[in-house]
Amino acid sequence: MSVIVGSDTRLCVSGITGSEGTFHTLNNKRYGTNVVSGVTPGKGGRDVEGIPVFDTFAKAVDETGANTAMIFVPPAFAADSILEAADAGIETIVAITEGIPAHDELRVFTQLRRQGNVRLVGPNCPGVLSPGKANVGIIPAAFFKEGGVGVVSRSGTLTYQIGNEIAQRGFGNSSIVGIGGDPVPGTSFIDVIALFEADPETELIVMAGEIGGDAEERAADYIAEHVTKPVVAYIAGFTAPPGKTMGHAGAIVSGSKGTAAAKAEALEAKGVRVGRTPTQVAEIAVEILRGA
Repeated sequence: MSVIVGSDTRLCVSGITGSEGTFHTLNNKRYGTNVVSGVTPGKGGRDVEGIPVFDTFAKAVDETGANTAMIFVPPAFAADSILEAADAGIETIVAITEGIPAHDELRVFTQLRRQGNVRLVGPNCPGVLSPGKANVGIIPAAFFKEGGVGVVSRSGTLTYQIGNEIAQRGFGNSSIVGIGGDPVPGTSFIDVIALFEADPETELIVMAGEIGGDAEERAADYIAEHVTKPVVAYIAGFTAPPGKTMGHAGAIVSGSKGTAAAKAEALEAKGVRVGRTPTQVAEIAVEILRGA
């Protein structure tokens, strides 16, 4: 099995006619993802290498049965594109766009929570890869193979590194989910960990967090109460100076809150093994898998 995307994914890409949208859409299609349509207002009737383009999500869903959206539009238009996809009946939306204003993220988060039937991954994320089934986003899928390790991460590059190091040691991934590092993510660690816990093909969960906020601490509490599978974690930012935003908009430490050390301590107190480097995380994961 897989989580969020898989063999039943029918992908529609908002911003498909832009250079980045076209490039990554075709990469996803070459991987085997069922890309059924794209949306660019004013360019309906065209196609991108055989993929039909529509003016609206409503038209794309009606004519192609799209059930998943990928958002590749500029930050100023991303919120409206996400909400348009949701209004058209799409239940899985992956927002790659970075730099979306925080108040727009909050507006989208609030509206989608009211609707209750839409999963937003991101924004500012690398997307979701279920090896051998579907790739929705910008994750370099060639580095990964099918297996039993589920990865969820706030950082795109850490997602790639940890997943690849696990693959180099002979183990594959059930799904890889980049949730993004913005202050108002549509999907949390807890959301994805719950999916991995319920997925019969996921044997072990790796979570890659970073400084800022309390998402990792809340995940630690959830893991202790609800998760039976082994969880290995990494926290980026052990050497980050306090009070400075590091990389992602959500990666800022205030006083002693949100530090890598505090997050690692919270996770370890709940039985989660925390690696101090991505390589160590992979080594711990493999040790657990080989001992299982």
